[in-house]
Amino acid sequence: MKAALALAVALCGAGLASAQEVASAPGAILRGLDKVSGETTDIDLAAGQTAPFGRLTVALSDCRYPVEDPSSNAYAHLTIADAASGAVAFEGWMVASSPALSALDDPRYDLWVLRCRSD
Repeated sequence: MKAALALAVALCGAGLASAQEVASAPGAILRGLDKVSGETTDIDLAAGQTAPFGRLTVALSDCRYPVEDPSSNAYAHLTIADAASGAVAFEGWMVASSPALSALDDPRYDLWVLRCRSD
């Protein structure tokens, strides 16, 4: 349900009148920013994989892209949690073309989707 809503909002925001067919990719490329140090880190995740990012753990369950134009956008379903406490900081779909639409709310870290992996 959340996926359909996020996709519909993203497509309407892009000015498209009809829904596009999407496909799942084997993984995603994310970019993280440590707001304190200013350091950026690219995170390459396969679907079902979890990776550390600072004090957070980032898990990717799916990355989808428009079939007709794979390089145009990416929609990644992520679960981001505090590694020490296990508290979930974000769970849901992030949209590459609209990172503020559904964003991680953390005082130190930003994380966004760059693209789906094609391999």
